[in-house]
Amino acid sequence: MSITPPFIRALSGFLLVASGLLAQPRIERADPLHWWVGMHNPELQILLYGEDLAGLHAYVDHPGVRVTRSVSVANPDYLFVYLHLEPTAEPGVISIVLADASGRHHAHPYELRAREPGSAQRRGFDASDVLYLITPDRFVNGDPANDEVEGMLEGLNRAADYGRHGGDIQGMIDSLDYLADLGVTAIWINPVLENDQPAWSYHGYATTDFYRVDSRFGTNAQYRELADEAAQRGIGIVMDMILNHSGSEHWFVKDPPDQDWINFDNAYVRTNHLRTTNQDANASAYDRKHFADGWFVETMPDLNQRHPLMADYLIQNTIWWVEEANLAGIRMDTYPYPDKHFMADWTRAIMAEYPHFNMVGEEWSLSPAIVSYWQRGKVNHDGYTSAMPTMMDFPLNHALKEALTAEAESWNAGFITLYEAVAHDFLYAAPEDLVIFPDNHDMDRFFTQVNEDYDLFRLGLVFNLTMRGVPQIYYGTEILMHNRGFPGDHGVIRTDFPGGWAGDPVNAFTGEGLTDQQKEAQAFTRNLLSWRKTARAIHAGKLMHFAPDDGTYTYFRYTDDDLVMVVLNKRRETAVLPATRFAEILPAGSTGTDALTGQTQDLSAAITVPARGAVVLDIK
Repeated sequence: MSITPPFIRALSGFLLVASGLLAQPRIERADPLHWWVGMHNPELQILLYGEDLAGLHAYVDHPGVRVTRSVSVANPDYLFVYLHLEPTAEPGVISIVLADASGRHHAHPYELRAREPGSAQRRGFDASDVLYLITPDRFVNGDPANDEVEGMLEGLNRAADYGRHGGDIQGMIDSLDYLADLGVTAIWINPVLENDQPAWSYHGYATTDFYRVDSRFGTNAQYRELADEAAQRGIGIVMDMILNHSGSEHWFVKDPPDQDWINFDNAYVRTNHLRTTNQDANASAYDRKHFADGWFVETMPDLNQRHPLMADYLIQNTIWWVEEANLAGIRMDTYPYPDKHFMADWTRAIMAEYPHFNMVGEEWSLSPAIVSYWQRGKVNHDGYTSAMPTMMDFPLNHALKEALTAEAESWNAGFITLYEAVAHDFLYAAPEDLVIFPDNHDMDRFFTQVNEDYDLFRLGLVFNLTMRGVPQIYYGTEILMHNRGFPGDHGVIRTDFPGGWAGDPVNAFTGEGLTDQQKEAQAFTRNLLSWRKTARAIHAGKLMHFAPDDGTYTYFRYTDDDLVMVVLNKRRETAVLPATRFAEILPAGSTGTDALTGQTQDLSAAITVPARGAVVLDIK
C-alpha cells in the first residue's frame, strides 16, 4: 500500500536495521515508544504499523525477554508483538527480529528503560489536596513560537471562541509559582495529546495520537518538565484521558487494523446518551448497544474496547503516561460510555501497577445511585464490580447551586437541598474520596451560576473547601471569571485567563486591572487554601451535619484530636445559633478561631455568624 501523509512520521528514537533478504516490510511506528523493566505485569504488547507486516513472526534474543506471540490482523500493515519481560530483564536496546516462513528477516531495535525508584509506590491525590483544573489552550501562552505548526490542520485564531488561542505547556510551567502561592496542590489538565482535527481542536478531546503531546502545546519532554517542576513545589499532575473515543483524523481510524476496531464498523451512529442502561435491569439490548457503541459526534469515532488488541493498547497507553510523565492521578472522561467490563479491567490493571495511585471518573448524573455504581467497593445489584477509586460528585455540585440560588428557604428548597444530597452518602462506598467542585470546563462558571452574587460565591467556595471529599476549582474561579450573557457556551466558559497573553490589559498574576472585588476573591481563596493545607480534620475527618435552620446549614469535620465547625448563613442578618443544639459534638465551654478572619469567639452559649456569610471555626 502507499502510506498517506498523515501516517508518515519518523519513528522517534529508532532506526530500522535491515538484514537478510526480506522484501519491503517497513515500520512507520511502534507503540509504545519504549517500555520499562520491572513492571508488575510482565506482558508487553508492541503495535507495529507500516507496510507488509502480515504473517511475520517476531523473535528476541535478550536475557529475560521472550516473544509469546505475534498477532496478524485483517490489515496487513499491522503486527502485534507480545513480549514477556522476566524480573531478570535488564534495561537496554533489544532487537526484535521479524521473520517470514522462509527465514528472511529484519531486526527492529526497541528500548527497555529502568524505572525510577519508588515509581510503583507513587501516591495519588487525596482529600488533603486541592485540584486546579486548567484548559491549557486558554490559560497562558508561554511560547508563541508554537502557536502555528506547519502541517497541522488548524492554526491560531484567538478571536474565535472555539478556535485555538495559543495557551501551552510552557505557560503552565511559567505559572507554577502563582499556583503554589494560591495554595493549589494538584493540577488537573484538560487533554494535551495531539488533536490534529480541522476545527475545534483546542479542547483536546479528539485524540489523533495517544503517544504524542500536541505540538501546539509543546512536546512530551515539556510535559515531563511540567510534572518535575510542579513536584518541586508540592504540586502533582492529574492527566485527563479519554478511552471512549478518538479523533476522526487518528491514524488507526483512517487505516484500522480490523473492521471491528471502531464501533458500528467505523460508521457514524450517534449514542443515545442513556447512561442508566448500565444499571437498568429492564433495559433492552438495543438501547444498551446504542449507548455504549454509539459515537458522540461524527468527528469522535467510538473505540471498541471489547477488541482484545484495542483493550491491551489502551491499558498500556495509560501505564506508559503514568511512568513517562510522573503522574499523580488520572481523570477519566465519559467514564460510563466505554464497555463497562473493559473499564473494570482497565482500572484494575492501573491500580495493580500503582496500589497507592488515584483516579477519578466522570459520570455526569444527578443521581447518587447512578454515580455510586462505579466506585470501588460498592456492592451492586447486578454483581458488577468496579475498581475505580473515586468519581466526580455531580449530584452534590447540582445541589449546591440549587441551595444557594433558591429564592426562599423551605422544607424542600434552599439549604435542605444540599443537606439531602449529603444525606445520600450512604449510597457510596467511600464518599470521603469523591471529587467535589463548584464548576468545571463543561458548565457555567460558578460566579455566573450564583447570578454574580459575591456573598453566595463565598459561601459556595467555603462549602467546597471544607466538605468531605477532594475539592477541585476551575482556573479563574479565584478571580470571579464568568460567562455572563452566554449560558452554556463552552467557548466563553473557557475564556482566556487574564494576563496569560502579552499585552493583556488585565493581569491576574500581578493584580493589574483586576477590580477590587476580584482582588478580594483572589485573596479570600488564597487564605482559605492556605488554612486548608494544615487542617487535618478537613483532610481525614469524619462528617456530622445538622439539618438546616432558617437559612443556616451547620456541619462538623472531626478526628479524635481535631474539630472544625462550619456554618453557612444565607440570612440577611447575623445568625446567632444556640450552642446547646450541637452539644453532642461541641464540647462545653469551647472557643473557636475563624479561619476566614482570624477572630476567636466564645462558643459556650452561642455561635455568631455574619449576615450572608460563613464561619470556619477551629475548635479548642
